[in-house]
Amino acid sequence: MQQPEASAGAAGLADLPVWKLSDLYPSADSPEFAEAMKTAQEESLAFETKWKGKLADAATKTGDAGLGQALKEMDALDDLIGRIGSFAGLTYYSDMTDGANAKFFGDVQAKLTDLSSHLLFFTLELNRVDDAVIDAAMTNDPLAGHYRPFLVDLRKDKPHQLEDKIEQLFLEKSQTGAAAFNRLFDETLASLRFNVDGEEQPLEATLNLLQEPDPEMRKKAAAALSETFRKNERIFTLVTNTLAKDKEISDRWRNFEDIADSRHLANRVEREVVDALASAVKAAYPRLSHRYYQMKARWLGMDQMNYWDRNAPLPESANRIIPWSEAKDTVLSAYGGFAPEMADIAEKFFDGGWIDAPARAGKAPGAFAHPTVPSAHPYVLVNYLGKPRDVMTLAHELGHGVHQVLAAEQGALMCQTPLTLAETASVFGEMLTFRALLDKTSDKRERKAMLAQKVEDMINTVVRQIAFYDFERKIHTARKEGELTAEKIGELWLSVQEESLGPAIKISEGYETWWTYIPHFIHSPFYVYAYAFGDCLVNSLYAVYQNAETGFQDKYFELLKAGGTKHHSELLAPFGLDATDPSFWDRGLSMIEGLIDELEALDKTT
Repeated sequence: MQQPEASAGAAGLADLPVWKLSDLYPSADSPEFAEAMKTAQEESLAFETKWKGKLADAATKTGDAGLGQALKEMDALDDLIGRIGSFAGLTYYSDMTDGANAKFFGDVQAKLTDLSSHLLFFTLELNRVDDAVIDAAMTNDPLAGHYRPFLVDLRKDKPHQLEDKIEQLFLEKSQTGAAAFNRLFDETLASLRFNVDGEEQPLEATLNLLQEPDPEMRKKAAAALSETFRKNERIFTLVTNTLAKDKEISDRWRNFEDIADSRHLANRVEREVVDALASAVKAAYPRLSHRYYQMKARWLGMDQMNYWDRNAPLPESANRIIPWSEAKDTVLSAYGGFAPEMADIAEKFFDGGWIDAPARAGKAPGAFAHPTVPSAHPYVLVNYLGKPRDVMTLAHELGHGVHQVLAAEQGALMCQTPLTLAETASVFGEMLTFRALLDKTSDKRERKAMLAQKVEDMINTVVRQIAFYDFERKIHTARKEGELTAEKIGELWLSVQEESLGPAIKISEGYETWWTYIPHFIHSPFYVYAYAFGDCLVNSLYAVYQNAETGFQDKYFELLKAGGTKHHSELLAPFGLDATDPSFWDRGLSMIEGLIDELEALDKTT
């Protein structure tokens, strides 16, 4: 089991960085890692012995025997266990086809699940303590008062909490249930190869070909994707059916009314707010995606685009590879223009070995920012191929990274931001980068290409993700009636795609299998609406920034530093924004519509 080496990547790219996981532990077989695992085991058992059955009494005390002390010890344990899990996960994501990596990851997950079974009592028992007693503890014990946001949030889970033994069974069975099927999905996806002109390529490289100027190359890439997806759809169908059923069982036992309510609870967002977002976006399909793709079809000289042309570059687009050094300078300059502190934090990712950039066989596809734990630092994974969208992806993930660094001061129990607000910093980072580049562009044709790319990215973030959310709702609803065939899943997929993309996109044979590779459906059901939530929120937030005279940056940093300690209503109030206002989402969508208006005007002059 080896760490990945630096890679030159695609032609025209300078050497791309790989992350330095030794900041967590020197290696999987190092004495330091073994000692950490031993310590975690010993301290978990000691914590259980010290506090189990005693939390109600602890809530009436202060000092070393008080509830605040128990919370402080749990915070430290959460950090230690999270550090171990992060190291195992990041090692695995570096190459998911490496058997040693897979075994290490699986073994560590099993051990951490066993440890967690000794700590499971803590939140369950806390929620059985009378609310008045907890309220008194938060008032009388300053250390317990520090954890007020955690305790208040925890109470929201109380109606869905099961008996201790059942909770423990759910936890222990997860490693042979949902976690196992997640791993099957990951390893299957990482092992797939796609034959394009006789060359076998991994997923990321093949998807990248859909952005090539040559329409024939885009067509060949789409055909290769469809062929391989179809050959493997039995596995993806089994995984989808199994996980949807697994979720239905959990939701039923926990008395969740709606199929997405567990996600809404985890996101600390009201169902009505998400419903309003989804309704606003769906109503805007004709004004956004339908209208834009009709314009793009005309620019490409087509009456109707094929589904593989959706992300094709415009004739005005510069077809060049953007070196890593240029991508770095672009993002850091944009961040620095907003706030020097933001650029200083982002620069640490480049200088400290916190980024894994090359696209290579076996590596996790897509991109993410992993927060690890407050005692360490986040890591960013991208698959950088030098496209303009890759620069925006880098800006997006570094936004997450900056957010995670700033929120770390809240500690392990309170640093995690709900998904809806977790996308704020990432989308804001993208917007800063885009605006900085656009402001430097005076050439009308180049400006048109940049605006078009931004509109497409926003459509992908808002329209596409709400269509994904709609698709998931259809899947989980239909699964209640029995197993779904691949054909049925494909029908549901095409129905939402046709509705969201509109008449300018031709949906032809092959596209019905493209649901298979979307990891969010597997790892985090109903996660996807968080992207649309974040994009619309940032559009409104950016409008406030453009009109603010002073003080916006300070309020923005306070929002990021809050981590998971405040509800979205509290965080948005200083900016005069309210996500429960029905017009809030329309204001966010109007920014996308305004960019399409600008594109239309530019089209008449170029």
